[in-house]
Amino acid sequence: MILAFDTYYFGNKAKTVCIAFKNWADAAPLKIFEETIEGIAEYEPGSFYKRELPCILSLLKQIDLNEVDFILVDGFVLLDDNGKFGLGGHLFEALDRKVSIIGVAKSGFHSNKQNTKELLRGKSKKPLFISALGIELDQAFEKVNSMHGSFRMPTLLQILDTQTKENLN
Repeated sequence: MILAFDTYYFGNKAKTVCIAFKNWADAAPLKIFEETIEGIAEYEPGSFYKRELPCILSLLKQIDLNEVDFILVDGFVLLDDNGKFGLGGHLFEALDRKVSIIGVAKSGFHSNKQNTKELLRGKSKKPLFISALGIELDQAFEKVNSMHGSFRMPTLLQILDTQTKENLN
């Protein structure tokens, strides 16, 4: 099974959504998990993971990790050419390196050229930035590239983004 996570922040709350799917080319999720928690950490420049990682780990308690092969995060696994961990890297470590993590970021960093690949999908002139741990970067790139949809963002990641912003309470 493959999981993709995204979190939306509002007030002092965070709504985290996870979509589960079986195949990279799937057009619809098998299942959607979601959770809203309060009292989240403030945004800290350079340490975004401190805010989002607890949200993902909390939602993961609803899922049997033995069935999970890959997790996609909205952001970076590695932040720079020296291998500094981003959200995905910290998640990889928190899961004892047992699940491959793929980062799909919408903007790049000038100091991150060796640990990312730029992916142009559809007719978009703006790339997605792919990074990974637990799987070769080229393989992660191909998996994201093979996802359903003819636009910059794969269909499932568009669904995920929309779901995080709906029914906020």
